[in-house]
Amino acid sequence: MSLDRRRFLNACSSLGFASTLLPGVLYTIAAEAEDAKITAALIDHAALIAGIPIEPDQKAAMLSILNTNRKGFDELRALNMPNSVPPAIIFDPMPPGQTPASPPAGADPRKPLRVSPAPAIAGKDVPKDLNEIAFATARELGELVRRKKVSSLNLTEMYIARLKKYDPTLHFVVTITEERALAQAKEADKEVAAGKFRSRLHGVPWGGKDLLAVKGYPTTWGAGGFEHQMIDEDAAVVQRLDAAGAVLIAKLSLGSLAQGDRWFGGQTRNPWNPEQGSSGSSAGPGSATSAGCVGFSIGSETTGSISGPSTRCGVTGLRPTFGFVPRTGAMTLAWSLDKLGPLCRSVEDCALVMQAIWGPDGQDQACANAWFQWNAEYDWKKLRVGYLKDDFEMPWVQPTPPLVADATPEEKRAYERRKASEPAQMASREYDRKFDLAALEVFKKMGVQLIPVAFPEFPYDAMRGIINAESAAAFDWLTLTGRDKPLTDASGSSWPNTWRGARFYPAVEYIQANRARELAIRAFAKLYEQVDVIVTPTSGPSNQVAVTNQTGHPAVIVPNGLRGADAPATPAVVAGPGAVGPAGGAGNQGGGPHTPVSLTFLGGLYKDAETCALAHAYQQAAGFLKLHPPLA
Repeated sequence: MSLDRRRFLNACSSLGFASTLLPGVLYTIAAEAEDAKITAALIDHAALIAGIPIEPDQKAAMLSILNTNRKGFDELRALNMPNSVPPAIIFDPMPPGQTPASPPAGADPRKPLRVSPAPAIAGKDVPKDLNEIAFATARELGELVRRKKVSSLNLTEMYIARLKKYDPTLHFVVTITEERALAQAKEADKEVAAGKFRSRLHGVPWGGKDLLAVKGYPTTWGAGGFEHQMIDEDAAVVQRLDAAGAVLIAKLSLGSLAQGDRWFGGQTRNPWNPEQGSSGSSAGPGSATSAGCVGFSIGSETTGSISGPSTRCGVTGLRPTFGFVPRTGAMTLAWSLDKLGPLCRSVEDCALVMQAIWGPDGQDQACANAWFQWNAEYDWKKLRVGYLKDDFEMPWVQPTPPLVADATPEEKRAYERRKASEPAQMASREYDRKFDLAALEVFKKMGVQLIPVAFPEFPYDAMRGIINAESAAAFDWLTLTGRDKPLTDASGSSWPNTWRGARFYPAVEYIQANRARELAIRAFAKLYEQVDVIVTPTSGPSNQVAVTNQTGHPAVIVPNGLRGADAPATPAVVAGPGAVGPAGGAGNQGGGPHTPVSLTFLGGLYKDAETCALAHAYQQAAGFLKLHPPLA
């Protein structure tokens, strides 16, 4: 055939098909035909898009197979599988020959081995206006409740009042669980009075990303069309935090179906700069924690959704190793990538929350029998610490590739937008680089001998098809029924187009991408034979957010400074191929004047506690622990 790939895609577009649609569009065309048959001519067009040669004498043999397959698709769709049903294939990030550490005999799995010394706040009188302790850490709040210096009920009422006060500006609340929260707080106070102390989080108010099911309250997934969805269960992490005595006060916003920071209630805002979005998709947890409206929060990450809001809003986030925290009762976006984790005001807070939520629940089959126990006195000096040298030293805004000779009008417009944004991107990166270099000086003062490392080279961008295919399957019914239209109208989400395209991502290529992923996992295992933890700027040329989400490694994101009044204005984010910044919600972290920057610690698989120990030590040494936005 003489028709080239670009012209065929343009022809599809002119006929009303999105240019992202791949070979399976033929099934759609055939289904609309009266005889619902796939023809040899359709195979020719499909072969162009798939990039495979098909000889004329091979088509006849294919026709029977393809038409049979399409009938099978109809039978599978008739099952109407809900989002909560997982595939039979379970992802395991552990390479061959390695297993997570098992719990030691006789250890109490829900108690930390050691916590930090009693915070100074515990020895002082609590102010009459509890807003003065709104930005206290969960460790501090828990100690105040334990010592009966403040009641859980009073804390709960204070934080609920703050949610109501700041939500009109920041748009981080979907539902305040007030009745449930007040009942929990009263019960927590009764138990403290009786000498019963469930955990270091006992009586501490928290908020959960609204993809976590909570009985009696809507679970909206942040999406238009799901505003009144009720799920008759408590998510596993909700149950575990209930058992720890923590008090759930709100279901917090997420970008529509876990993408970005726009949801059916608007755009969640950054408390440091309310003209700016909070990043996503754990938009509400990042914003509410930063604004001192919850003691801590639970978010989720598939490819950047804890990292992005933690950086943008200046909070500390923990993205656990894949399979460390059960996702039962949480919305599925991608089975082999989704992770739940805390967003807090300190590393130790994250560790204390992790202490309550880790481990198998008997339902999430990807949840490993690994072991987490926080030890604030862990000897972090024995850890071998690597650093991504190029990410600290190289500018991560690369020059725009030359425009191809036969570029379409849209490609030309994208090229011009990217070229125009380069100076602002470079200025922002150069400004932020001083924070990265300052971090290296902090490590030097800590006595850490940093080991330069680089990620193994693999086509990580090509693995993006995994999340596209899995999320398209998770929300299959939206595409098939047209219920994806409210998503676009409500949030400008690009999921609908992504999912339409992903329906035609070949199964063979999905498997090949996962095989490449396995090779990357094995290569990372060799890298972690040389080091225990790797530190890096959160954004950089290595695109660590996207890469390490594919390999399942844990990350701790800590605030690393505050831009001054002289910082460049926020550069525009460039969309499309070659987009700046990590995928899946973290985006470009350039925040403009008076906004935070962050540093990321990447640990070995299921070495989350050790990674937290180093990040905790850095947070104490760097001096950014008490940063919070200028809110009353």
